Order: sequence, then structure tokens, then C-alpha cells
Amino acid sequence: MKFLPDDLLDLAETDHALLFSPEEPVWSAISGLAGYLGGRLDRVGPAMQEGMVDPRAVVGDRVYVGPGAVIEANAIVKGPAWIGSGTVVRSGAYVRENVIVGSNCVLGNSSEFKNCLLFNRCEVPHFNYVGDSILGFRAHLGAGVICSNVRLDRASVKVRDGEGGFLDTGLRKFGAIVGDRTEIGCNTVLSPGSILGRDCIVYPLTSWQGVLPERSIAKSHGEIRVVERR
Repeated sequence: MKFLPDDLLDLAETDHALLFSPEEPVWSAISGLAGYLGGRLDRVGPAMQEGMVDPRAVVGDRVYVGPGAVIEANAIVKGPAWIGSGTVVRSGAYVRENVIVGSNCVLGNSSEFKNCLLFNRCEVPHFNYVGDSILGFRAHLGAGVICSNVRLDRASVKVRDGEGGFLDTGLRKFGAIVGDRTEIGCNTVLSPGSILGRDCIVYPLTSWQGVLPERSIAKSHGEIRVVERR
């Protein structure tokens, strides 16, 4: 498997398709986020805030807020960051460095974002961590979903190649690629280097690692025994 961008993501559903090379693995875009975002912000110039920023929010100098976007009270957007049109950054969200968010997304309470790209209409609404990851068009993370981005041994992240082997990404920090319209159930952990195809479902409370083919369901419910209370 080559894991090319078109295999997982609709590049028409982001204003930042230039991040991707059609012949390079999709995760190659992660290492280019900082340079791309810096150049894009330089071209915007002084017109950084076209949306609504609550005066009680903390927003850095290098943050673009698109038309119709809302940064609610008590959200923190350190930047550099790009918040697309119509997106809502809810109270309590923490947006760190090099975050690019598409249009009409939701970034929710107690959720943290770092060095990541969200395509249009992503929803990451409650108690999530998204680091060094890419979320496709209309991807949805249930409450408590974590995109773990560092191996415990701190070695470079490897991706299962679908043939019993591994591809070394060369990235020490790499969380997950979540394909278009994929739903991740509450309190799931996606291990470093997870690749999930389009239109997938991952059951709640799953510890997932590896590659999930498109239109698949990952079920993790163990047997629950009910006994009489004494």
C-alpha cells in the first residue's frame, strides 16, 4: 500500500491541498505544516481576524480567523493557526502551534490541537487530543478520543503496510490519518501511525493500531457478564 492522499482524503474539501504531493505518502504533509502555514499567514497580512473573537479569548498574533468563524470566551489559540470560515472554537479549547482548520468545523471544550490539519466540517467537540494528525472531510471524534502521537520508546513511528511489514515514516511524532466521513467512538485511543480509511466506524473504548480499510467497522465489545447482586 502506498497510502497516497487521494486514497483517503477528498482534496477538494480543503483550501490547503498544496500541502500534499500526489506521489508521496499522506503523512508527508505533517512535516510541512509549519512552513506552509507561515507562508500562508504572511500573504494574508494584517487582515487576520475576519470572524468574531470574544474579548475573553486568548488569541495570538499569527492567527487567521475566517469570515463567520467564532472564537468563544476562554478558548486559547496560540498560533500560528488558520481557523476556516464558519468554524467554531468553543470555550475551553486549546489550539497550539501549526494548526490548520477547515470551514464549518467544531473544536470543542477541553480539546487540544497541535501541528494538525482538519478538513472541512470536522467535529472534534469534547475532551479530545489531536496532535501531528490529519482528519478528513466530515471526520468525527467522539468524546475522549485521543490521537496518540509518540511511541513509548520515542523511536520513529512506523505504519503497517498491509502485507505483514512496516513502513518507517521517519517521523518521531505522528498520530493518525482519519479518512473522510469516518466516525471514532468515545474514549478510543488511536496509536501512533494509525491509518483509517474513508467511511469507517470504530467502536467506543477501542485501542486501535494499524490500518483500517475503508468502509470497515472495528468492533471491540467484549462479553459482559451480569450476575445476581448478593
